[in-house]
Amino acid sequence: SQLMFSCSRLCLSDNFVPTLVCSDGFRAFLQRHCPVVAERFSPTPWCWGGRMQTLVRVLLKTNPAVTYRNELIQTGDGGQLSLDWFDNTDSARYPQCSSRPTVLILPGLTGNSQQTYVLHAVQQASRHGYRCVVMNNRGFGGEELLTPLTFCAANTSDVETVVNHVKGLFPQAPLLGAGVSLGGMLLLNYLAHKGRDAKIIAALTMSVSWDSFESSASLEQPINKLLFNRHLTSNLCRAVKRHRKILENAIDVDYVLKARTIREFDERFTSVLFGYKSCSDYYRDASPGYKLPRTSVPVLCLNAADDPFSPEHAFPVTAAQRLPNVALLVTSHGGHIGFLEGPFPSGAGYMDRLFGQFVWAAFEHSADLRAACGVGGETAE
Repeated sequence: SQLMFSCSRLCLSDNFVPTLVCSDGFRAFLQRHCPVVAERFSPTPWCWGGRMQTLVRVLLKTNPAVTYRNELIQTGDGGQLSLDWFDNTDSARYPQCSSRPTVLILPGLTGNSQQTYVLHAVQQASRHGYRCVVMNNRGFGGEELLTPLTFCAANTSDVETVVNHVKGLFPQAPLLGAGVSLGGMLLLNYLAHKGRDAKIIAALTMSVSWDSFESSASLEQPINKLLFNRHLTSNLCRAVKRHRKILENAIDVDYVLKARTIREFDERFTSVLFGYKSCSDYYRDASPGYKLPRTSVPVLCLNAADDPFSPEHAFPVTAAQRLPNVALLVTSHGGHIGFLEGPFPSGAGYMDRLFGQFVWAAFEHSADLRAACGVGGETAE
C-alpha cells in the first residue's frame, strides 16, 4: 500500500513523466529501445480526469481503415472462435509470410476487432511490417455460439487454442501477445498458467484490472455505476439475449437479464457458466496480480493512476520491483484505455505509441530483451 502511494506521488510530481517500476535490466532495455516510457505524458487539457479520458476516447478517437480476413476455428469443447487477421502481405521488411512477426491482440470485455484501440494497434504494427490477429471473445465476433459457453477472464483455454493455432500455421514467426483491459487479464492469466511453455516472446497489457474485487468495488461507486457499470452490463446482457437459444440450456437467461451491475452479471452468469461455487471464487481466480511470479516472458503493463476500472492501490508494485521480467508503467492520468493527449486527441495517442515502440523493440531486439529480463529463449518455441 505504501509502495503504491509513493509511486502515485512520483507520477504526479515528476513533470508528468510516467513512473516505471521494474528491474534495472528491463529499465535499461526500455529506455534504449522504447523511449516513450521516459517521455512526458500530458493529458488533453480539457479532458483531464480519468472518467473524462475514458468517455471521450470512445467518442472522439478515429477508426483507422483496416481490412481483415476472418477465420473461424474450432475449439476443444465443440465451439468456435472468430479470428480477424491483418496479414500485411505488402510488408517490405518481412516479405516472407512464414517468418513475419505476429501480434496476437486480445480486446476488452465487450470488445472485438473493430474497437478503436484495436484498429490503432493494428495500424502501428503494420507500419513495422508485422502481421496481426485479433481473437474476438466468444459471442462478440459476429459468429454464432455452438456451445453454451462464452468467455471469462480466468479461463485461458481459448487463448491457448489460438496461440497453438497461430504457431501451427507459422512456427518460424515470433509471436507477441497484447491485451487490453479484460484481454490483458486473460493474457496474464494464460502466461501464468503456461509458464515457460507460453510460445510467446513478450507481452504488453494496457489498462488491466489487477484485482477483480477492487475493480468491482470501484465500478460500484455511484458515479462510476452511472457512467460505466450499467452500460457495460447492458452490453453483456444484449449478447446473452442474442445467444439466448443455446445459453438457456445452461443458465436462467431471464434472471441474468435482470442484472444491473457487472457483479450481478458475474454472479448470475459467468460464475455459474464456468462452474465456480461463488462469484468470489471466480473473482479470485480471475485476478492476475498475484500470479505474476508464475510468468516467464517479458511483460510491460501500462496503467493510469486515475483509471475508474482499476484502482491504483491494487497495482502490483511490489511484484514489479522484485520480478526481472515484469515492468509496470504508471501514468498519473489517462483513465481506462484513454491516454488522450494534445488539444485534438482523435489520432494515435500515448498508448498507441507505446504499443508501436514496444512491439518493435520486442521483435527487433528479442535477444537483448531476453537477456535484460533473465529469460531463456525456449519460451518462444
